[in-house]
Amino acid sequence: MSLRIQAADHRSRRAVEAKERRQALGLLASTLVGAVIVVACSGVVLGTIALVKYYRVPEAVFEVPPKEIRIPPKTPQHQMNVAKHEASRPKPTFTQKLVSTIPTEFALPDLPQVNLDQMLPLDPSALVSDQISSLVGSAGIGRGLGNGLLGGGGSGNGMNFMGIRSEGSRILLLFDVSSSVVNKASSAGVPLETIQQETIKLIKGLPVDTRFSIIQFTQNYKSLSADLTVATTKNKETAESWVQTEWVTSGSMSSASRGVVRNERGLVGVLEAGFKMAPDVIWIISDGSFQWSPGGTISNIPYDEIRRSIDQMQSTLPRPAVLHFIAFESKPEDEGEWKRIANRFRGEFKSIKR
Repeated sequence: MSLRIQAADHRSRRAVEAKERRQALGLLASTLVGAVIVVACSGVVLGTIALVKYYRVPEAVFEVPPKEIRIPPKTPQHQMNVAKHEASRPKPTFTQKLVSTIPTEFALPDLPQVNLDQMLPLDPSALVSDQISSLVGSAGIGRGLGNGLLGGGGSGNGMNFMGIRSEGSRILLLFDVSSSVVNKASSAGVPLETIQQETIKLIKGLPVDTRFSIIQFTQNYKSLSADLTVATTKNKETAESWVQTEWVTSGSMSSASRGVVRNERGLVGVLEAGFKMAPDVIWIISDGSFQWSPGGTISNIPYDEIRRSIDQMQSTLPRPAVLHFIAFESKPEDEGEWKRIANRFRGEFKSIKR
C-alpha cells in the first residue's frame, strides 16, 4: 500500500516539474518572439521613414542672402569740408576773473590773453593760402632785386639785371667771357667780380616759380645746366657756387676742359643751345662783336646770318623770347645792329662805356 502511495507521489512531482518546465520554455519562447516582433516592427518603421525621406520632394525654402554694406573711404575733399566746418565754430572766450576766497590787500588781475589760434582746428583755406605765399616767395612784394648795377631796381613784378628790367619765368643768361670783353668791361668800370655779384643777386631774387640757366662762351661754351633749372633754394646755391668757382677768367675756353662744348659757330651755336631750353627772357652780355670759325678760318659772323638764325630759333618757341643786350665798349655799327635786334623782340639794348 505504501509503495503505491510513493509511486503516486513520484508521478505527481514529475508531472508538476514537467508542467513548470513547459511554462518556462513557453515564457522564453514568448520573449524571443516578442523581441523578434519588436525588432521587425522597428526595422519596418525605420525603413519606411528612410523611404519617405528619400522619395519626398523637399519643401521650397526662401532665404534672403546677407547684404554686404561697404562704407566708402572719406575723400580728402570731405576731410577738408569737415575741417572747414570745425574751423567755422566760434572761438572760446574767457570772461571769468581770478577771485580770492579771502580778503586781500590787492586786486587780482584779469586772466592773461591767450592766443587761441593754436588751440583750434586748422582752417584749410588759410593753410592753402600760407603754402601759396611761401611758394611765391618774394613775388608777393615784387620780384625786383633792389637797386641794380648802374641804376634801376625797386619792387615790382619783374627782374632787374644790370639796370635792365624784364618779366618772365624762364630766364637765360649768355655771358661772353672772351678776353676782349673782360678787358672792355673792366675799362668801362664793371670788373668781372661785379658781373658775378650781379649775376648772383639776380639768381637769389628769383621766385620759386621760375626756371633759369647760365651759359658762358668764347666760341666754345659751358652751361650751368643742360636745361633750365627750377629756382629752388638748393638750385640757387648750386648756381651761386658755379658762378664763383666755374667762371672762366682766362679769356679762353678749351674744348678739353671739363664741361666745355666745342663750337665752331660762335654766338650762333650758343644761341642754338640756349633756345633748346625754351626761355622767355634772354640776356646777352658781350661787346657786340662775334666771330666764328667754320672750316677752321676765324671771321666775323655776318649780321644777316645772326638775324636769320635768331628768327628761325624764335619761331620754334610758343612765343618769341624777349631779347636784351648789354654791350661793353661796343662799336657804333655793332650798337646799331643789336639795337634793331633787341627792339624787334621787345628787348632793350644798353651800352656801357667809360
